[in-house]
Amino acid sequence: MSRPRPRPRAAKSGPTRLIAFNKPMDVLSQFTDDGHWPGLKRHFDMPGLYPAGRLDRDSEGLLLLTNDGQLQARITSPRSQTPKTYFAMVEGVPDEAALEALRRGVMLNDGPTRPAEATQIDAPGWLWPRDPPVRFRKSVPDAWLRLTITEGRNRQVRRMCAAVDLPVLRLVRWSVGPHDLAGLEPGAWRDVTP
Repeated sequence: MSRPRPRPRAAKSGPTRLIAFNKPMDVLSQFTDDGHWPGLKRHFDMPGLYPAGRLDRDSEGLLLLTNDGQLQARITSPRSQTPKTYFAMVEGVPDEAALEALRRGVMLNDGPTRPAEATQIDAPGWLWPRDPPVRFRKSVPDAWLRLTITEGRNRQVRRMCAAVDLPVLRLVRWSVGPHDLAGLEPGAWRDVTP
């Protein structure tokens, strides 16, 4: 079942703003708390800004926010095929068949995915410790993947990895289009060029 597309917001008067935010684990991609999990307002309060896409509560990394509805729609539209790069810690060690399946595209319950760039990598040295930490099991190996997709379906990277028997233990979005997390600590933000 696919989630509804975000409704574009009207452009706010004044200059267009685009904010890059490093969303921590267990923070919602909305400004208000939901009674259980904190929203973005705990990190900054900027009326008129709206997320350009979403990042699941249990995922970390780059979330873009803007005051321009057309820019928001362009970033989130599946037709724009904006590349999004993720680093995924997975349970198990991928073989070439699993990586090739991700590269070709896998069948999900809402249809086939577009081909992805998928590579096994060493653990990213720049990555901050996760709070809470990822559970560690001696008997089950883990590995890191770098994946770039051009869609934005609900929990897509997690579902793609599960489809090739590599459950995701940790997921960090590194970039959306030309914007990335370089130099942004969890909970920090900066203005970027739209």
